[in-house]
Amino acid sequence: MAVNVEPARRPLRGEIRVPGDKSLSHRALILASLAGGPSRIRGLAPGADVASTGDCLRGLGVGITRPGGGPDGDTVVTPPRCGLLPPSGPLDAGNSGTTMRLLAGILAAQPFRSTLSGDRSLRRRPMSRIAEPLRRMGARVVARGREGDGETAPLEFRGPLPPRPLTPATHRLPVASAQVKSCLLLAGLHACGRTTVVEPVRSRDHTERLLARFGVPVDVADSPDGHKVSVTSEGLPRLTPADLEVPGDISSAAFWIVAALLVPGSELRLTGVGVNPTRTGLLEVLRRMGADIRLETTRVAVSAAGDEPVADIVVLTAGPGRSARSRGSGRAETGLEGTVVTAEELPSLIDEIPVLAVAATQAAGTTVVEGAGELRVKESDRLTALAVELGRMGAGIEIDGDRLIIEGGPPLRAGRVWAHGDHRMAMALGVAGLAGGSGHPTVVDGAEAASVSYPGFWTELARVAG
Repeated sequence: MAVNVEPARRPLRGEIRVPGDKSLSHRALILASLAGGPSRIRGLAPGADVASTGDCLRGLGVGITRPGGGPDGDTVVTPPRCGLLPPSGPLDAGNSGTTMRLLAGILAAQPFRSTLSGDRSLRRRPMSRIAEPLRRMGARVVARGREGDGETAPLEFRGPLPPRPLTPATHRLPVASAQVKSCLLLAGLHACGRTTVVEPVRSRDHTERLLARFGVPVDVADSPDGHKVSVTSEGLPRLTPADLEVPGDISSAAFWIVAALLVPGSELRLTGVGVNPTRTGLLEVLRRMGADIRLETTRVAVSAAGDEPVADIVVLTAGPGRSARSRGSGRAETGLEGTVVTAEELPSLIDEIPVLAVAATQAAGTTVVEGAGELRVKESDRLTALAVELGRMGAGIEIDGDRLIIEGGPPLRAGRVWAHGDHRMAMALGVAGLAGGSGHPTVVDGAEAASVSYPGFWTELARVAG
């Protein structure tokens, strides 16, 4: 599917409610499936990735229903009465790395065989980073795929032999990863003793917050060794059912934040967005670049341990009533300046790098993203995809090892670009189309990839920019 994106001809104005947080939605479904009774989740993300998690859990005997009907209704999750059930066939994670890595932590401990697979893209993504530590806990994990020197899906889980709880362990991650951390903490719920994950820097902490919300004590501490998270179990998960509200996804909000920054005179309000401090790195970097981004009407999404902070995000750009382009200067008047994003900052904005790169093309000077090698193993090789596709639009982007170097310059040119089967690339390229300086539309091929996390994105873009 191809979508034409016209350059913005007027400031972007209005209010947008983004879909529920994808990261939280995966985790809420999975933890609710381990609880001792039904849980109710409000605002579950609607995209294909979260649907894949739901389908896999249904294959394990979990009931997932919307009693009120409609996409915005509450979701009720009812676990099987005697624990998860053996699936009738392979479980399909689709394009969702979160589904595969988090469910792996649970399936590794089950007393039955199961297989997790996914689409072609997911079957190329590295899984050694979860398979090896799970084996150290006594799990029998067989990777049926290979990519270079690494293990890939399908992943086959044969259950501990003889059937028994997993062995607790301390895992030291070489690279901070919320997915790997969550996988090992979920496995730790099925271990007899204390399981600890040590990261070099703190990654997003939704799993820790939600575990507390489901009644699981979680110990969190910073030390000279890194950021430590621990759970203690007697060998079986002991989760209390919960009622949850999922706030709007800041990773989805990021596209509108940058869109407003590219078009002078814009004023957008993004309502009810989760602003967990482990996820707001993009806001801090853009403010450092000169953006006017405000948090208003702050609250929390739930009223017990595990709270997720929520706010309306308001984005303002100077020059109300002016055109989106400065005709005299030959460059976008965003007021942004280049910056350096350090490797330590990266975990807090890893998913937002594609759209940050779009903003950097319209900033004065050079922007450098350091330690960005993790972007090579996302839904696409995002480092290469950004250099190629934004390069087609006239941007100056260089890859130097694990560094992404972006030279700010003239308005982007309209052109034909490809999403590489990657939802975040698709939407970032759509936002880039707003900054096209030729007066012609930018054509985004593979635009359907956006449905993985934001099914209504293209309709909303046409409404806000039309």
